[in-house]
Order: sequence, then C-alpha cells, then structure tokens
Amino acid sequence: MSAAMPPIDNAYLPADVRNGTKERRQQYDAALSFERQLVGELTKQLSKTAQPADGSGGSAATQTYRDMLPGAMADAVMAEGGLGLAQQIDRAMAQEGTK
Repeated sequence: MSAAMPPIDNAYLPADVRNGTKERRQQYDAALSFERQLVGELTKQLSKTAQPADGSGGSAATQTYRDMLPGAMADAVMAEGGLGLAQQIDRAMAQEGTK
C-alpha cells in the first residue's frame, strides 16, 4: 500500500478548498486519505476475483504483479479525482464543525 497520496490535480479540488485556508486543505486531505484507504480495500477485493480459472497461483513474478495491482489501481483512481466520497465526507465534517 502506498505510504503517501498520489498527487492530485488542483482542478479536481472543490473551489472552497483550492482557495481556502491551510486548515481547510488539511481537512480535505484527511477526507481524501480516507477515500484512498477505502478504494485500496475495494481494489484488493476486486483483485482477489482475478485469479486464474485453473486455480494455479502462477510464477513468483505473476504473484508480485498481482500484489501490486490493487495499490496501482487505487492510486490511478485517486489521481483522477477519486470516487467523490472525499467531497461528501468533507462536507459532513464541515457541517459538524459549524454546530
């Protein structure tokens, strides 16, 4: 699993985050990190369904590739703006902060 979030184009960030304070960006980054964790877990489960039909595990190189695939897929999804879950989490955290 990646230790850090992949770079995300600022164009994918909501305007209030792009133009907001450092604290606002940190809050949104926390939501993005949660979304990245979730996407990583989803892609792990997805990759488990991509096993060979004959049940063989393949070579060590094939297994290494399969182990790297979920993280690479999750990073690619997040680099393109994610699934949109981070925006919803961020909005909910902002509403909680104003209560």
